[in-house]
Amino acid sequence: MLDQIAKAPLIDIQQVCRSFPKPSGKDVVVLENVDLSIKEGEIVGLLGRSGSGKSTLLRIIAGLISPSSGQAQCRGATIDGPPVGISMVFQSFALFPWLTVLQNVELGLEAKGVDRAERRKLALAAIDLIGLDGFENAFPKELSGGMRQRVGFARALVVHPDLLLMDEPFSALDVLTAETLRTDMIDLWIEGRLPIKSVLIVTHNIEEAVLMCDRILVFSSNPGRVARELKVDLPHPRNRLDPAFRQLVDNIYALMTQRTEPRTPAMEGIPGTGMGMVLEPVSTNILSGLIEALAGAPYHGQADLPVLAGTLQLEADELFHLGEALQLLRFAQLSEGDIVLTDAGKKFAHMETDSRKKLFAEHLLTYVPVIGLIRRVLDERPNHTAPATRFRNELEDYMTESYADDTLKTIVSWSRYAELFAYDEQTEMFSLENPQ
Repeated sequence: MLDQIAKAPLIDIQQVCRSFPKPSGKDVVVLENVDLSIKEGEIVGLLGRSGSGKSTLLRIIAGLISPSSGQAQCRGATIDGPPVGISMVFQSFALFPWLTVLQNVELGLEAKGVDRAERRKLALAAIDLIGLDGFENAFPKELSGGMRQRVGFARALVVHPDLLLMDEPFSALDVLTAETLRTDMIDLWIEGRLPIKSVLIVTHNIEEAVLMCDRILVFSSNPGRVARELKVDLPHPRNRLDPAFRQLVDNIYALMTQRTEPRTPAMEGIPGTGMGMVLEPVSTNILSGLIEALAGAPYHGQADLPVLAGTLQLEADELFHLGEALQLLRFAQLSEGDIVLTDAGKKFAHMETDSRKKLFAEHLLTYVPVIGLIRRVLDERPNHTAPATRFRNELEDYMTESYADDTLKTIVSWSRYAELFAYDEQTEMFSLENPQ
């Protein structure tokens, strides 16, 4: 029996689904039929776009929420509440501002009933390991963002967990600080100095996943599923300029821009279209700037996404949102890791402002169903007004409240640029009146 327990994977996820109720009575499916196994001695990455359910899966593993169906086990036992031997590092620093570094790190040990002397010894060792020796009596407000996150790592490591869960732990940091902390963590892992057996990291940074992980699970969205599992055979330390590294990054970009099968001919292969389409809050100024950049040298209408992300200093997730907005509006196409301007996109790039607005308005009405619906309702009503709740309720039949709010904000922003209709923030009313 003991041998069976010892050989059991740290985490075994089988056919896990998770849905959340909506006010309409329907459920939003966030995760669907997810399988995942984590063994000792590996760093596993969950890579996907925002909204693909990665963090939800992490919280299921941490025992913070339960799956709607399927099986989630830790060392052969069903996860029912936070399992022993699992710690988590969050995206935000999540420190208690009234406690010192040492006191913040000791919290987990105190909760476990460790006596004061042992608690202090272990906490000081964790602080030293993570590179904060000398800051034991400092308060969080006295630390930089990178130092605060190091405190978060020390607090997670001090209990010597079997599995360290990391939920986008570097995303709140500036580029240089994130790179330093990421490199330090990899070095400690390679040297065997981290008191853990395995790591599971959630990220939407493709290069970060390739840099750190032994295996990468690429998630698709709406609902979240494991689209592909990739093994990273590159030896540590990894070089971002290594052709094999770049090729794997390119392959993942291509995988994440593959089209799904179209549900109807009208969708022309673009997933998520229709009234249930979530619109990310993307600025029309940035969209216009991206079109101009793509139309000019050195791209001349076509760019490799990894190269473009590096040049524009954009995270993959940000670039995907921009690319998908242009694809939705038929100003560009995403395919096999490239973004290519359409004829309409090239035309837009060389237009004056008023002509751009007219073309943008035409494409909004033609290709964004909810905007077409709002304009038709306003045209048909005698007073040419309609409350936002009329459309928010319809959106919430297809998506969560937060996504519906984001979609409405995007609708307002895009339609103001296109001069299709006005919106009054105070009364939350759409109208055909000129904005004041």
